[in-house]
Amino acid sequence: MDEDEWSTWLLGRRHAGNQEYRRVVQAAIERIRDRVLDAARLRPDMTLADIGSGDGLVAFGAIARAGPSLRAILTDVSAPLLAHAKQRAIELGVERQCAFLEGSAEKLEGIGDASVDAVTTRASLAYVADKTAALREIHRVLKPGGILSSAEPVFQDAAMEAVHLTSLVNAQPAREPSLRDLLQRWKAAHYPSTEDPIANYSERDLVRFACQAGFRNVHLELHIDVRPSPISNWDVFLDVSPHPLAPPLRQILAAQFVEAERKLFENILRPRVESGQMVDRDVMAYFTAEKGWSNPRSDGTGL
Repeated sequence: MDEDEWSTWLLGRRHAGNQEYRRVVQAAIERIRDRVLDAARLRPDMTLADIGSGDGLVAFGAIARAGPSLRAILTDVSAPLLAHAKQRAIELGVERQCAFLEGSAEKLEGIGDASVDAVTTRASLAYVADKTAALREIHRVLKPGGILSSAEPVFQDAAMEAVHLTSLVNAQPAREPSLRDLLQRWKAAHYPSTEDPIANYSERDLVRFACQAGFRNVHLELHIDVRPSPISNWDVFLDVSPHPLAPPLRQILAAQFVEAERKLFENILRPRVESGQMVDRDVMAYFTAEKGWSNPRSDGTGL
């Protein structure tokens, strides 16, 4: 199967090919999936559109919940991921309940107006350049009274910290690189700008975008979890990355560090990783919105 940056990350680099860590990641994303599906209010005979469906985790979970009468439309920009999801549907025996559409959330071609009962997204709107356009398309395809249930990561704080660190490093006179300089190269490779689609919005922006798209009864809960990192294997730490557009640390070290800097970085960081001192900070926005039976104002007020 051909690969792209989305399939490479989701099917491999997200867990660095390590089966023990893969189980940790899978358990975490299944908890997110379950929360999304809880809020989607699924029932038999519904049609669900899962936008940015990836490997089909949410759509197949919906079918398992609602049964053989549920119809699921899986959309994704990644042809390799859609091919993977099709194969998975065959393995699960649910391919007759599924339709697969390649394309962006900003233009849901192939899905008719007011044709689906519920829409789900999980870590997909985060990568869309025009989130309001995507939400308008979701609003268009939903039936009146239909529900959008989403879980989207919020990377803005991490990006702002990386940009601030870059500003501090650039303000320093020329000198031998310090640990701060090395950390800056690592973090800036993951979040080079606060203008990128993954970093140019906050949880409050998501609410505003949904209101501008015409939704009503918008509700958002922000979950911030700071916990010890589950990664204590140095090779896994080198080969994972926080999102599909971020290179793994091993690649950053090879491209941007000289040998002496790589040794210094490893000598400082590796003991912290292997002793369980590293910390993960996850920021996730869970939000739901409803398509009304009439057209509300779309000025962002919802009034």
